[in-house]
Amino acid sequence: MKKQLLCGLIGLFTTQAALGLDLVESYEKALSYDSGIAAAAASLEAQEASSDVTRSALLPQIGAYGNANHYDVDGPSQDNSYKSFSYGVQLSQPLFQADAWFAYDAAKFQTEAARAEYNLAQQQLILDVAEAYFNVLRAADTLTATEAAENAIERQYEQAQERFDVGLIAITDVYESRASFDDATSRRIAAENDLDIARERLSRLTGEYAEDIENLEQDFPLMQPTPADPQKWETRALKQNWQIQTAIRELQASKANLDEAKAGHYPTVELTASVGRERLENVELSTASTLTWQGGGTTTEGVIGLSLNVPLYAGGGIQAGVRQQRATVDVRDNNLATTRRDVRVNTRSLYRTINTNIETASALKQTIVSRRSALDATLAGYDVGTRNIVEVLDAEQAYYVALRDYANARYDYVVNSLRLKQAAGTLSPQDIIELNKWLSETAPGIEALATEDKTLDDPTQ
Repeated sequence: MKKQLLCGLIGLFTTQAALGLDLVESYEKALSYDSGIAAAAASLEAQEASSDVTRSALLPQIGAYGNANHYDVDGPSQDNSYKSFSYGVQLSQPLFQADAWFAYDAAKFQTEAARAEYNLAQQQLILDVAEAYFNVLRAADTLTATEAAENAIERQYEQAQERFDVGLIAITDVYESRASFDDATSRRIAAENDLDIARERLSRLTGEYAEDIENLEQDFPLMQPTPADPQKWETRALKQNWQIQTAIRELQASKANLDEAKAGHYPTVELTASVGRERLENVELSTASTLTWQGGGTTTEGVIGLSLNVPLYAGGGIQAGVRQQRATVDVRDNNLATTRRDVRVNTRSLYRTINTNIETASALKQTIVSRRSALDATLAGYDVGTRNIVEVLDAEQAYYVALRDYANARYDYVVNSLRLKQAAGTLSPQDIIELNKWLSETAPGIEALATEDKTLDDPTQ
């Protein structure tokens, strides 16, 4: 009976389709498909253009002009009728315009903030793809364990029915087996749905629905983070985390905007210059008794000068703008403090969680061996009548749960390791490449653990 149960489990595992799509391919597809990273890139491009627009206010402004006018003046002492045509080029150059300089500083800080947000979006895409990818593997392993449990419990139910038919056990054992089988069936249906959902979430990032993906090798090493000091990880995160960098740049931009608002009280000085020509036609200048001049002509005129503007009162708008920007600075300052606190706590928590994942995976691997031994002993006791069907079903469920939990602990370790690097600001595509080396089409997944357990039934191995 034990060998029949284990062979059925191994047969179920080995019938899985070969896995194909790897992690690097998933990431490359997401780079060209995901709308989030595309939006972040477009936002950065827009902010860079906005910075150039702001800078243009500090540079010379050159324009051409042209005018055509007809004048007809009638009065008690004059009669004037003529046409004028003028054209030329004019230039203006701000010499002192403090608000424009501060606006340009704010735009540069906002561009740096947008660049930090884009870098954060790149890291987030790496993490999202990895999470979605390993969630598919997680769901697949859960389904595998659930199907194996369902098949094993179904066999227990069939054998209980056979024993009841020949009068060896009571009907209550059949009912217990049937109830456990129905429960296992419902769990398998839910696991199938979870796997479909996990694949849909991966396809949302990549644009393709992947039926088969490569699995994680069983000998994938679970190692402590390097450096093995949470304080060093915290220090690195406070310096390099892109959320913090974004918050810093936003605070700097708000301070520049405050300076811009204050500069509304400052005078401005502008250099102006122009050169042009004017032509008059059919000029008639006369008095009531005498014609003084008739004709036309062309003149050339060049002008250069300075323009000073001193704001005296603007309806209170400048003071209100200063108050508004000062409050915005307070908001950004508090946001930066909150972000630093969150990053500090998150980094230290992830460091501890990874070490817990390592210890949990090690304990669960031994738990699988112990649960397998307990299941074998329970089956043997059931054969000789010292154990009942409920104990057998409980032992089987515990064994499959241990298989599933061990697989989940390994996936938790992988994802949390990437999260820690993101918190520290060091997550890069190279981490995906390194992780991808431990993925394989032939990696057996949790079925390898069941194969290893076969040695428990064969003392010669």
